[in-house]
Amino acid sequence: MKNKTRILIVEDDMIIAANISLQLESLGYEVTGIVTRGEEALLQTKENAPDILLLDINLKGALNGIQTAMEIHKHRDIPVIYLTANTDEATFSAAKETKPKAFITKPFNKLNLQRTIELVADQLVKENVQTASLPDLEVLEDRVFIRYNGKMEKLLLDDMLYIEANRNYCTVVTKTKRFVLSQTLKIMQERLPKANFVRVHRSFIVNISKLDTIADDHLAINRKVIPLSKSQKEFLFKRIQTI
Repeated sequence: MKNKTRILIVEDDMIIAANISLQLESLGYEVTGIVTRGEEALLQTKENAPDILLLDINLKGALNGIQTAMEIHKHRDIPVIYLTANTDEATFSAAKETKPKAFITKPFNKLNLQRTIELVADQLVKENVQTASLPDLEVLEDRVFIRYNGKMEKLLLDDMLYIEANRNYCTVVTKTKRFVLSQTLKIMQERLPKANFVRVHRSFIVNISKLDTIADDHLAINRKVIPLSKSQKEFLFKRIQTI
């Protein structure tokens, strides 16, 4: 398998999790990690997003599996396969709201796991092929079109608050949504209008028309505190003085 499908296992029974990990690796998949709680899964998916999330519904801690999926989907559109020992209608209905790719009912065997993962992985490849011709970002005079859930969605430039870098990805943040793009912050800086969008830190571009406060070493937009680097501080103040 040239490009291995990357899978994060979220399962609070370490014996089950370790067994799943061994089985997946023997089938040629890459396991990016094993975590036992939803809070850990949130951190993992932000720092090292997998291709598939293998997620137990009945997690211990503040977040169960369904709540974990909902929180993750606020930041990243990662396909979910649920692991569950509960087959009742209420659990299924609640989980269905998060639009999972599949369910695996416990106890399960290696063949069941293999076929489910394979079907979802093949589906993801087909979806990527179908959307490959669409750009991640198309910039027009007063708006951008961002690829989101397999289609291009309109976003007015005035609605954009800031853009945050995450390795080779970046997140465009508005008051109500977050869009994850496979673009570097440098490319975003080159493509967005320089009149309003200023890079203030190696990891942030801000819409200066949305600034709430400016301090010596940070900014604030919609209650988000953003670091301000010394090298960009002078340029930012010059830009503010011209508007």
